Amino acid sequence: MNKKVLLTGVAVITALFLSACGSGSSSSSEKETVIKYYSFSATPDYEDQLNEMVSEFEKENEEIKVDVELIPYKDYFTKLQTLMAGDQTPDVFELNYENFVSYAEKGALLNLDDYIKKDTEFDANDLNKEAFEAYKYDGKQYGMVESFSNVVTFYNKELFDEADVSYPTKEWTWQDEVAAAKKLTNSKGNIYGTYSPVTMNEFYKVAAQNGGKLKDENGNWTLNDSKNVEALEHMVNNVVQEKISPSPEEMSGQNSEDLFLNGQLAMVHTGIWMFGQFKDADFDWDIQVEAGNTQKATHFFANGLAVSKDSKHAEAAYKFTRFMSASPETAKIRIDNGWELPAITDDKILAPYLEQTPPENRQAVFDSLDYLILPPVDADWSKVSDSADKEFQKVLLGEESAKEALDKLQTEFQ
Repeated sequence: MNKKVLLTGVAVITALFLSACGSGSSSSSEKETVIKYYSFSATPDYEDQLNEMVSEFEKENEEIKVDVELIPYKDYFTKLQTLMAGDQTPDVFELNYENFVSYAEKGALLNLDDYIKKDTEFDANDLNKEAFEAYKYDGKQYGMVESFSNVVTFYNKELFDEADVSYPTKEWTWQDEVAAAKKLTNSKGNIYGTYSPVTMNEFYKVAAQNGGKLKDENGNWTLNDSKNVEALEHMVNNVVQEKISPSPEEMSGQNSEDLFLNGQLAMVHTGIWMFGQFKDADFDWDIQVEAGNTQKATHFFANGLAVSKDSKHAEAAYKFTRFMSASPETAKIRIDNGWELPAITDDKILAPYLEQTPPENRQAVFDSLDYLILPPVDADWSKVSDSADKEFQKVLLGEESAKEALDKLQTEFQ
């Protein structure tokens, strides 16, 4: 009898011990917060760099673990919308500026203003003001800028030297570029002076260079404003009248970057993401701020991080977005690996970027930020762009005038 009691007592004590161990394990796991993060910009070329950033974050925030899922850009937004429809939205997800607006408008994002106010480790002045505020909607901060890139004028120094043409300067106007491009164009050698696409994504910037804008202060479309008409005429005339820019037919399926590398374009307006691809060109090249007409205006592209309004780990998710946006660690990883540019403004951190060559004039990247222009805020921007591109092709083909095309678009979208 006593033996049975003893065994029973041992069993009870063992059960209590195991229960205590289980309780301790549960307590430990409860202290660890796991947030889900979806990204498109890291795949396929920068997956190791993203993992390095996440590791740095987890070192500084041992109570938070980040579960990363990488989705190729072409599938990313379809996958994200499917998850949202099924109430499985990741805590943090990447958004480029163009798509950010539509998600903010739909109320899918967490307002970060209160988190930013309480955050003693974050100072918005450490980030480029325009880049940071690009992720505001309706006066509220719904995202944290992660990285940016912009468009500059790339030019082939050897073609300029052969034609005895002075290199582009920051003060260049449209007229200066056209005059230089005429001298640089060599139809026998199949060389064109300049190139920029006749598309809506280029047009809104060129319109701004002429003092135009596609929407007024009340958000109403002003597509057929006279300044916008002049801008579209300028873009088309470079192809049709001046013949200093190749037509789609003359490009024969090649993209402008290929033509530049082949020595067939003296100037091309494209993004700083091409530095790596152009690095091995067999000619010397450099960059400059794009020319303007009545004023300067340059493209600005940004990727940012947003927190789902339904996240159950909002505080941890905010910490991660802030780290990815403003920490010196992530900035250094980006700069060292040429993965776009951090929005951080610390000159010491940015110095290595400016020292890298080519191009020699990397300062033009930052000079261009003084003139950045964003596409009009519109949830249907992709639809607007598609319709506009079709009309612009008709103008290139001489089927309608620039004014007729913009009048049609104004009627369609107003």
